Amino acid sequence: MAAEENKALVRRVFEQGINAQDDAAIRETIAKDYVNHDMPAPSPGSEGFRQVIGMFRAAFPDMRVNLEDVLADGDKVVTRGFFTGTHQGDFMGVPASGASIRVSYIDMWRIADGKAVENWVRLDMLSLMQQIGAVPA
Repeated sequence: MAAEENKALVRRVFEQGINAQDDAAIRETIAKDYVNHDMPAPSPGSEGFRQVIGMFRAAFPDMRVNLEDVLADGDKVVTRGFFTGTHQGDFMGVPASGASIRVSYIDMWRIADGKAVENWVRLDMLSLMQQIGAVPA
């Protein structure tokens, strides 16, 4: 797959799978043996991906990912951006605070046979926990 096709695939994960909450897009873009090395899911593949996103969506139902950069080289795609939302449900034991959040992230995906097979994520969890009141600023 060419770098531009890989970038389009990862954009689809974010724009359709996460932002538009399109489960079909997730099943079509995430491989059955997909692994997130930094946010392990209770199940493998697209089901595990959906579970992790579901955890965020339960806490931040209006969550939206904003892509600022999408770069590709060979089978790797890197994105940088942020997500926003309102803390309306429990998140990692922290009850809803009503706080609006904006959290930066950077991640790398590996693509094989037209699907995302691996992912590494660096999310500013300290900032997130500070914004919802779990950790002092």
